[in-house]
Amino acid sequence: MKKQVFNILTFVMIGLAVVACKDKAKEAETGEAESVAVAEGTSAKFKANAEASTIEWKGFKPTGTHNGTVKIETGTFSLNNGAIESGTFLIDMTSIVSLDLEGKMKDNLENHLKGTVEGKEGDFFNVTKYPSAAFEITGSKAMEDGKTELSGNLTIKGVKNNVSFPVSVTNTGDEMTMVSDAFSIDRTKWNVNYGSKSVFDNLGDKFINDDMELKIHIKATKS
Repeated sequence: MKKQVFNILTFVMIGLAVVACKDKAKEAETGEAESVAVAEGTSAKFKANAEASTIEWKGFKPTGTHNGTVKIETGTFSLNNGAIESGTFLIDMTSIVSLDLEGKMKDNLENHLKGTVEGKEGDFFNVTKYPSAAFEITGSKAMEDGKTELSGNLTIKGVKNNVSFPVSVTNTGDEMTMVSDAFSIDRTKWNVNYGSKSVFDNLGDKFINDDMELKIHIKATKS
């Protein structure tokens, strides 16, 4: 009987692990920083609408998931025949918000992520020293499903790596929208090391997963 119960529990745990893996977004291809793309003189210029642009984020740990948003600060893009040719945008790291918590727990998580807790300024994103993150487009290419594989240098906490992920781009006259697929990055590649069991020993079940999920939403107007 005990063996039967053990086998059932093992099957359930494996099933949950498989479901969890399917729920997580694919990790973006990551490499060394590359040269920034340069637009042709005939390209159409677009300016990001900061109020209508945002990045969704998710963080994972053994006891659950936290999610929220962070705002786009500024951004400019160049399109050629409706295709993204170049561009850059800044991310306001001081605007990190948690959407799954309320009250004191919400405040505590947001302050910890920002690194504004006294004595813990080095935790997570340390926004006092690094108030902005940045993304600079280095290249793009059409995909078979009609989407665009966008590549760019992502700078967080002064560390720059190149990442690639799929985006859907819509250009209707004076308006442009760009929405990425959900993708994940290994935060430790940007020295966001707090609670990482790949960096620190003896964390037990108190660790936080290295993978951080992102989904970018940008609206821009022709300038």
